[in-house]
Order: sequence, then structure tokens, then C-alpha cells
Amino acid sequence: MNQTAIARSWVEHANGHSDFPLQNLPLGIFSRPGQAPRCGVAIGDAILDLEAVLAAGLFDGQAKAAVEATRGGALNAFFALGRPARVALRERLLALLGEHSEHQDALKPALHPASDCQLHLPAKIGDYTDFYVGIEHAKNVGKLFRPDNPLLPNYKYVPIGYHGRASTIRPTGTDVRRPKGQTLPAGQAEPNFGPCARLDYELELGIWIGQGNDMGQSIPISDAAEHVAGYCLLNDWSARDIQAWEYQPLGPFLSKSFITTISPWVVTAEALEPFRCAQAKRPEGDPQPLPYLLDERDQAAGAFDIELEVLLLTERMREQGLPAHRLTLSNTRSMYWTVAQMVAHHSVNGCQLQPGDLFGSGTLSGAAPGSFGSLLEITEGGKHPVELASGELRKFLEDGDEIILRARCTRDGVASIGFGECRGKVISAN
Repeated sequence: MNQTAIARSWVEHANGHSDFPLQNLPLGIFSRPGQAPRCGVAIGDAILDLEAVLAAGLFDGQAKAAVEATRGGALNAFFALGRPARVALRERLLALLGEHSEHQDALKPALHPASDCQLHLPAKIGDYTDFYVGIEHAKNVGKLFRPDNPLLPNYKYVPIGYHGRASTIRPTGTDVRRPKGQTLPAGQAEPNFGPCARLDYELELGIWIGQGNDMGQSIPISDAAEHVAGYCLLNDWSARDIQAWEYQPLGPFLSKSFITTISPWVVTAEALEPFRCAQAKRPEGDPQPLPYLLDERDQAAGAFDIELEVLLLTERMREQGLPAHRLTLSNTRSMYWTVAQMVAHHSVNGCQLQPGDLFGSGTLSGAAPGSFGSLLEITEGGKHPVELASGELRKFLEDGDEIILRARCTRDGVASIGFGECRGKVISAN
């Protein structure tokens, strides 16, 4: 057995932690009151200040270069170093934070309670692309608008995506201002302008790009996984009524660009290695991916087994002391295309990807009720409201509602890890 899988930390609250045991060690950007943002590592309920550890002389070689690349409050330069730097830093952190570390006294001053820290975006996001690789979501939404033909012909040939808006991506805890825009009410010939009435969430996996590519040079599918630095949770908030009026013929615009919320910790590709799995075999009759999207290793171990959960907490539930209501329990295994296929396709035309670019997977719904990744699917477009323990009904989100995304990786013989929460509370339109 891999000893890392069973290792313990001298940071006692990390042992058995639901999200951040020693086996995870996700990276992020944090700040303490009165201090500038800097890179840290989540360990249990604390954050280890990597710049303080660097100043203590506890890094050398590639691990030192990796931490030096995080200076300035963004991980872009660190992402650009690629896998060797990530591995070197991870191995050094495993040694420093492991239960037999000889540097415990030197490290304790660099540990800060996470509750005392503010978390920021991990990187300066130059570009954001949202994909549509959750086939169950695509089928569920397609049935609402095209009952006889829910999937368009290109879906099983092309990892569908669109270019989103990077400027309004925010970390967990940022309020979600209800957007305004044009909508076309049923039975009317002309649109109205005003606040969105059908606000929704979308449960997605976020993918951080590491090393990029030169413009004009595509990334081969066999190398594509090496260009991914890590992962997060992503909520692609969606204004369904605005979307219905605006999306033809060019796709989402104002219905998606008002905010996208992400979890602030970058769970590295190395931390997720134990939870890789084979890509689900395509149903009989589905076309095989074109050669530039097909790689034997990627099909054998390019998918992930990550459990995904969505919770809803309303103002009345808070007042009544009720727990959050689970809306969704899904899994990344529902992805029709792998992350490597997304990277290869995105760059095949010569598009330049850069360190710190962010991808969204698209909504990751399962096939069964209870696993749908949006209210649009759960309520069938508002026809069947969700009943809450508070006595409330929800077709779509109301002001004061908070959506909480969580993720968990589990496997026998391996320590479980998580992603931390991705939260956003809806507030009224301006």
C-alpha cells in the first residue's frame, strides 16, 4: 500500500478531516487582517503560510522555486512550472507536515486558523471557458425544449463549450446579486426588462490550466493531462428567463456573465490520482471520438470518481434552525468527455491556453432523480416545485437563498479528501 494513503499529520485536526487531511494539501491565496494576500496550503482547519515557511529556510531545490513562483498573490507563475514543481512541493509538504516531521516547532508560527483568514481567487484568470460535458444534463435540458430530439447531432462528436466572462468569477462566500435583463414572458410578443425571475445554479467541476501552449500549436490528447494544474468546484449561476430570450443564435451571454462562484482551493492533479478511473464506455451506437480526441491511457484512467453535492439554505430555514436541504447528489463519472479531451479540443485550432485559465465542466447531473445538477432539471422548468422542511416551495431561487456545493473523494484503503465549500447567497437586484 502507498504509505501516503495512510500517513498522519502532527497537525492533529487534519487527521480524518472531511476535506483537508495530509493527503490533500490544496493550494490557495489567503490573507490575514492587515496583510497582503499570499499562498497557503489547507491542512485540517488551518492554513500553512508558505512564504513564512520559505523565510524559515525549509524549502530548497524545485520546492523552493515553486514557492517563490507563488509570490504576488496569484498562482499563475506556479501553474506555469508544470508537474515537476507541483510534485516537488507536495513531497516536501508531506515531509514537513507528516507526523514524524522534525520541523514542527518551526512550522507552528506559520499555521493560522482558517476561520481567521480571508480566501481570494487562486489565480488571475485571463480566460474562462464553460463546457457542456455532462450528458445527462444535456439530455434533461434538451427534453424540455426538444422532447423528440434532446441531443443535437454534434454533441457526441464535439466537446461543446463557449467562452465565458472571467471578470465576474468570485470565490466562495461572495453574494450573488440578482441580475437584470430582457425576458419574453409567455404569450407576449415583445420583451420586458427587469430582475431575473428564474435564477438557477449549475453544479460543475472547475479545471485550472497549468502549462499552456503557443498560439498556433495544439496540445495532443496524449499530453493534455499534463497541462492541468488542479481542480475546484464551480457554480455557473444562470438566469433561465434571460437565457431563453437571448441564447439564440450565439449562445449564453448576460444570463451567465453576472457571476460565477468557485471554491478557492486548488486540489492538485496529484492529490486526485487515487480517484482516477476509466472513462465510461459509450453506449452501443454512439460514435467513437475522432482520432485527435482518442487516447488509450486517457480512456483507461482519464475520468474521476468525485461525489458532488448541492445544498439549499433559505432565510426561513435559518430562522427556524433547520439544516440545509440536499438538492443534488451526483458524480463526475457522468462526464461524457474527459478533461484531457476538453484541453485537446480547445487547443486543436491553435487557440492559446495560458496558466491560470479556467474551464467549467458544464452541469454534472446523474441519470436518476436526486442527482440533477440544476433546478431547471429538478423542477422540470418550474412545473414541479421542491418542497422544503420549512414549508416553502422552490421552482427557482429566491432572494436570501444560499446554494452550497461540496465534493468528496472516497476509495477503500485511501484517505478521503474534499474540495471545501463553494457558497453563494442570492441578494436582491439593484
